[in-house]
Amino acid sequence: MNRPTLEAVAARAGVGRGTVSRVINGSPNVSAKAREAVELAIRELGYVPNRAARALVTRRTDTVALVVSESQLRVFDEPYFAGTIRGIGSALAETGLQLILAMARTPEEHARLEHYLTGQHVDGVLLLSLHGADPLPGRLEAMGVPTVLGGRPVGLDPYSYVDMDNRAGARQAVKHLLSLGRGAIAAIAGPQDMGVGVDRLAGYRDALLPSGLPELVAFGDFSEQSGAAAMSELLERHPELDAVFAASDPMALGAMRVLKAEGRAIPRDVAVIGFDDSKAALHADPPLTTVHQPTEAMGRQMAQLLVARINGEELRQPVVILDTHLVRRESA
Repeated sequence: MNRPTLEAVAARAGVGRGTVSRVINGSPNVSAKAREAVELAIRELGYVPNRAARALVTRRTDTVALVVSESQLRVFDEPYFAGTIRGIGSALAETGLQLILAMARTPEEHARLEHYLTGQHVDGVLLLSLHGADPLPGRLEAMGVPTVLGGRPVGLDPYSYVDMDNRAGARQAVKHLLSLGRGAIAAIAGPQDMGVGVDRLAGYRDALLPSGLPELVAFGDFSEQSGAAAMSELLERHPELDAVFAASDPMALGAMRVLKAEGRAIPRDVAVIGFDDSKAALHADPPLTTVHQPTEAMGRQMAQLLVARINGEELRQPVVILDTHLVRRESA
């Protein structure tokens, strides 16, 4: 018995061969009625796309790479990455594209990865957690590999990225601390070679400047350990502080651990606000006031933009900024 062909599916569905191809490739440019007819014909005929033959013709691999410029420990420990990857996965599941995860931190790892990504092994690339003016996005685009970034990078002007309104979220957090009458508000800021770190520190400064209060700033890398170290540094330099805005929930939790060890009651002596709205924030003691960021929505938006680029569609909105909002709990 011969295998059913693309043409046989088109004839059964009463549509053109191109429509069947678009349905199989996950293109959104197909009416619901046509998609339903094609999917029914595929089931009835038992059609299985010949991926290898199609790849030779279309140069498509049906694979998308997610590249994260962090260690495995960070990627699997921190809530931001888990939520974003869930969103990416759910959006790609609707298209039939496979997702591969790659982590690269050193220049050698980046060079190896760049060689792989530009060697026609993937149809497109999603990039998360870029540090500094990383050359990888520009090189991928120059080689014709569609690319979408998660987060606004520092020193780069990419064609397409999705980000949170980090500055507004941080500003809202610090304004809340000011409304509580706190007079010595510290910030545990993120890395300044990342747009997210720069923007959240800028939001802290936006809110603090009109108050005339001094800036009390220490830096971390978004991890809990770095938050604890920054909190110890701040207490040593500014023992009078009575509030802390940490640029991530893990850093806020690290700060809370140090404050408790130093005998500071939260929020009576020191109010604490984080940024993520992670599950850990809800279960902290006391539960952590934090800025909600829609990480799954960010992942979905990234994947949808990339799929559109892979399919050759013009992006009406290549840059997407998602809203954040303060979630009040007992820590502030």
